[in-house]
Amino acid sequence: MPYPIQIVVEDLVLRAELFETECARRVYEALPLEADFNTWGDEFYFAVQVDCSPDETYTLKVRVGDIGYWPVGRALAIFFGPTPASTGPDPVPASEVNLVGRLLDDPQRLKEVKEEARRIRLEPC
Repeated sequence: MPYPIQIVVEDLVLRAELFETECARRVYEALPLEADFNTWGDEFYFAVQVDCSPDETYTLKVRVGDIGYWPVGRALAIFFGPTPASTGPDPVPASEVNLVGRLLDDPQRLKEVKEEARRIRLEPC
């Protein structure tokens, strides 16, 4: 059964879930997580105190709404639109990520806070 979480940026609260993988479980066990985030196109990414190796979900193929763990930078990435590596409407990470979850609410809502916010919080529901 997936792990229910919520993502909080400013006054925006979005429902999400983490998958049933070892990496996702480690992320869930580290919650709550709060960090300053960076943007890369329509991607928020931020460092986390979680250490995972590439797993069976390791990929460059992500979709809008996916949550990935980037082993190279020990960071989470939330994809809500094209990134600088995109050639179309789908996001493309800078390098492979483990897919650890997905947004259940509309990922496009993150565009509402992209310009003014700098902190993000992930917490269990």
